[in-house]
Amino acid sequence: MRQWIAEIAYETVSGPKKTSEAFFLPTVDDVRNAISKKGGYVIAIRPHERSTWERLLARSSWWQVQLLRGIQFRANSTSPGVALWKIIQAETNPRRQNILAPAREALTRGLGVIDALRALKVFDRGTLAILAASDRSNRLAEGIPHAIQSITQKKKNARAVMGTMSWLVFDVFSIVSSLIAGKPMVLKWFKENPPTDPDAREKFESVVWNLELTWDILIWTAISAGIFMGWCAISFFLNRGNKDWPTARIVRKIPLIGGYLRDLGFSDSMMACARMIRGMVPINESLIQSAEATNAPDVVKYWERADYDLNRGIHLGAALDSEPLNRAERLELAGLSDLDQVATVMESIADMRTAAAKTKHSLIVWIAFALTGVFLALAMGSAIYALTVMNMSMDSIMGGLVEGAL
Repeated sequence: MRQWIAEIAYETVSGPKKTSEAFFLPTVDDVRNAISKKGGYVIAIRPHERSTWERLLARSSWWQVQLLRGIQFRANSTSPGVALWKIIQAETNPRRQNILAPAREALTRGLGVIDALRALKVFDRGTLAILAASDRSNRLAEGIPHAIQSITQKKKNARAVMGTMSWLVFDVFSIVSSLIAGKPMVLKWFKENPPTDPDAREKFESVVWNLELTWDILIWTAISAGIFMGWCAISFFLNRGNKDWPTARIVRKIPLIGGYLRDLGFSDSMMACARMIRGMVPINESLIQSAEATNAPDVVKYWERADYDLNRGIHLGAALDSEPLNRAERLELAGLSDLDQVATVMESIADMRTAAAKTKHSLIVWIAFALTGVFLALAMGSAIYALTVMNMSMDSIMGGLVEGAL
């Protein structure tokens, strides 16, 4: 099953009329048959590939929230799967039909609503975990507001980071562009106006070489950092919904950012597990689903190891008592007995991890400010130093002129 765009001609009273229509069918022959039944004539048929605008629309938080609200509204009178199917059937925009095509195919194959939403590859794993936990508890309509809240909160965090980084990038870009534009002119002037004294000339050339090296390092450091940040932003945007990819592995190796992503992973997975436990979902399935709630490999291994230990007959509290949880969290989990207590402790850990993630988020922003300040200080300092070197050359030239006059 896939999306097709067909150019069709219809016979009308005023003559032939050409139009374009979207079809969701397995093969080109099926599309031709459908057009023939409608009394049309095929001009051309092509597969509808997802365009750049469709990718941007599908990954926008606005579109995700609208889709979830549509499911929530219709799920009050029918099942969530039927609600999603009705949304897909009611959609007339070919662009949105193409976005929803994977979900339509999943529902056609008899899969559930969560599998259909996962097939879209537009939601992050934390949001899918909230939805999956609610669906396993037969309370998807109640879980959708929490998923929407998660989407909007992450959007606010992303806006805060983007706003801060945009301001810092503007400052760095202004300085770097000035260095790139002024460097050839300044160095050319230095080379054309060296001191006349041999000793001063040797020192002058050494200073100019160091100044040129400093500017090259600053310029290429800024360019490399900009390319890396742009590559990371694009990669994370395009790979939303995927479990792991090379860029994510590189970013997780950055100490503070890796800890920030780990805290978010524990927050989402712990909250999802607590929601499933309160919904009377079997504990084994809850642990397996929790492992699907995050991209952080160490968090995924934690849940998989807990499920493995539990299947070996180890006590639930002991199975959950392992790294990378900190000592305080492990002490709370070690003595657990009933499931209600487990859910309460997991919600507490999720809240603590959320608070820790916010702290790391603020620290990352302040470190970015500090590093940018250091970069700007080096750039401004090197510019002031260039004026000092220029004065050195001017003094030597003036001294030579005075000696010549005498």
